[in-house]
Amino acid sequence: MNFNHYGFLFLFLFSFIGQAQQRFTLSGTITDAASNETLIGVNVIIPELGTGTVTNSYGFFSLELPEGNYQVQISYLGYQDFSEAISLSANFQKDFQLKEASENLEEVVIESNSEALNLKKPEMSVNKLSIGTIKKLPVVFGEVDVVRSLLLLPGVSNAGEGSSGFNVRGGAVDQNLILLDEATIYNSSHLFGLFSVFNPDAIKDLKLYKGGIPAEYGGRVSSVLDIYQRDGNSRKFEMQGGIGAISSRLLAEGPIIKDKGSFLVGGRSSYAHLFLKLSDNPNSAYFYDLNTKLNYKIDSSNRLLLSGYFGRDVFRISQNFDNTYGNAVLNLRWNHVLTDNIFTNLSLIYSDYYYGLQLNFVGFDWNSGITNLNVKYDFDHFLNDHFQLKYGIQNTYYQFDPGEIEPLEENSGINYFKLTNKYAFENALYISAEQQLSEKLSAEYGIRFSSFYRLGQEEFNVYEHSPVSYDAERAVYSEAAIQETISYKRGKVLERFHNLEPRISLAYSLDEKQSVKLSYNRMAQYLHLISNTSSPTPLDVWTPSGPYIEPQKLDQVAAGYFRNFGEDYSLEMEGFYKKIQNRLDYIDGANLIANNAVERILLKGRARAYGTEILLRKNTGNLTGWLSYTLSRSEQQTPGRTPEEIGINNGDWYLSNYDKTHDLSATASYKLNEKWSFNANFIFQTGLATTYPNAQYEYEGITIPVYEARNSNRLPSYHRLDLSATLTPKKQKRFQSSWNFGIYNVYNRKNAYSISFRESENAPGNEAVRLSLFGIIPSVTYNFKF
Repeated sequence: MNFNHYGFLFLFLFSFIGQAQQRFTLSGTITDAASNETLIGVNVIIPELGTGTVTNSYGFFSLELPEGNYQVQISYLGYQDFSEAISLSANFQKDFQLKEASENLEEVVIESNSEALNLKKPEMSVNKLSIGTIKKLPVVFGEVDVVRSLLLLPGVSNAGEGSSGFNVRGGAVDQNLILLDEATIYNSSHLFGLFSVFNPDAIKDLKLYKGGIPAEYGGRVSSVLDIYQRDGNSRKFEMQGGIGAISSRLLAEGPIIKDKGSFLVGGRSSYAHLFLKLSDNPNSAYFYDLNTKLNYKIDSSNRLLLSGYFGRDVFRISQNFDNTYGNAVLNLRWNHVLTDNIFTNLSLIYSDYYYGLQLNFVGFDWNSGITNLNVKYDFDHFLNDHFQLKYGIQNTYYQFDPGEIEPLEENSGINYFKLTNKYAFENALYISAEQQLSEKLSAEYGIRFSSFYRLGQEEFNVYEHSPVSYDAERAVYSEAAIQETISYKRGKVLERFHNLEPRISLAYSLDEKQSVKLSYNRMAQYLHLISNTSSPTPLDVWTPSGPYIEPQKLDQVAAGYFRNFGEDYSLEMEGFYKKIQNRLDYIDGANLIANNAVERILLKGRARAYGTEILLRKNTGNLTGWLSYTLSRSEQQTPGRTPEEIGINNGDWYLSNYDKTHDLSATASYKLNEKWSFNANFIFQTGLATTYPNAQYEYEGITIPVYEARNSNRLPSYHRLDLSATLTPKKQKRFQSSWNFGIYNVYNRKNAYSISFRESENAPGNEAVRLSLFGIIPSVTYNFKF
């Protein structure tokens, strides 16, 4: 659909509106009555007209209605339903406040909107988890974890225990866009995957898009994890936190000016390394992070928000090895109600990811990172109760610092070495519409126009033919010789890319209890994580598309069936297929560390993934939970560039490093009484694909293994059971507390992290050695709020 079509659509709509009964706008913001915190995804229903809407990411809503008298009904999970009569004879702006329900309504729920409304919405391939649900799930080391909670949902997995990040529908970790208050997070893990960087006490809302991704999002081809921090209580001062076995957290919030401004500051840190020092162990591994937010309401139409996050991980082995890495983000936002039916948000965002090493035994420091500055301006345009537009512009400037080596001492024999910095500029325009086409059919459709400019750098390599050479006699790829190195000014555009990214989702209601949905989206990704491991490490380097590296392009289709069985049960079934162009692979023997010409080790391939996801939920009662199952396949292919070249794995398709045929998880929560509740998880997954040797030979006294086809074998299946119990003592007037007792991996399953081979010590021949990270782990955490 081009912009001429949009113009025709607007003319048709406005001409229809002009002939209809006079209409007016009801708009406002919905907040928590106790804290004045804005609420996301609140249902605002007009029962007389059978229509309604939900609040946006900043609690704003707008409805265009005919003149008349109406009963406004407002509902939101965990809050008392609210109803108020209004008489609409002119544009009317009114803010509403909801009170928390008197009952304990923190049952396990994935969708925060009403089920009936979700059946009709074109939104699909989206998962939401309430913070109340996340805090009750059994977790490793007793630390509540957002990312590990997502792994219990269909289509989401990771590379195993101790692995960073997550994989969505067979995609790689770097193909996920992770946003915290709209700022990009480049590494979502602490301690190499044991914890995520998200402090649950500071989070207000999270949403994971696996498909049908709206046009406002771009830059990644697998998923979008969109997380918003809480604004802070603008009515009274509060503190909350938790004390665990290896980490603790504390969060404070309160008014700056009552009902107008608030602050929120939260800190979290692990301290297990302190116990190592008591035993004279020189090694340590710990993390710390800080969440901050300032919120000021200038008037009913203007609000300023300043939010930030800073986190660091430190990994130290004796006095010889120090590894420090982490994220830092800052976002200044201006919310402005332009008219009664247009809400705008202007954001200025800074994001930085740093990773460094200090190798004392060698005598040098290694420092690298990626920094970006992003300006975006977004509009929510509520044309009427059946038609809503979103449009905006986004601009991002990148600086890539692949690394530099600094000697620790002047006479160490180590020379200073700096890899060439890279620069790029990415921008996008988007427009999308959500429209009720008929009583049964609704649609969300849009288009995103993205462009990417690789800018000049001090040293740019030029090759005679290609950065990668091929020896036909030996059937081996190798790094090509650099013909010359040219210096370009920053303003020089080395390469430019442009992509149109259409998106469409359709929902058709079969009746009040069931619907079918269909979606298609195309996306482009201009950044690449240079890593040949299944799980990223701090040493991995981000690099931009350019003259030798093309952007990844995704096409994905998904179809689903959704049904409610009364209010108690719901069923979601989805099938998906996606293909990705220009997925990078590596030549054999590729050296990724401190490589100033990574294009010489990269080959362009393709990827595909397809599967079926099932999610059965019990939403109400003392016993709640869900059963999640995914049957899928994820593959990659890197054919030869010419008929003479063999490519990777002889040009055949092979399983990706994160393929899992079967992925089953069951989660249950049982509320025994007002004091005790119990929770359990069971997880079963097919083992990760791997490559084993199937023969060996000796050459000049050296034993050389011969490997099978790439990823033609698997690790043993992964499974475990986790249990937890929460004790909530009788609530004091202002003080609340709870104890969480957990057991991770109840039956002490020794799941394989990897399998290696070595010569047997007790018998002739070789033996396989399984490496397992975690056995059974008990934990206890004390949580409090006052």
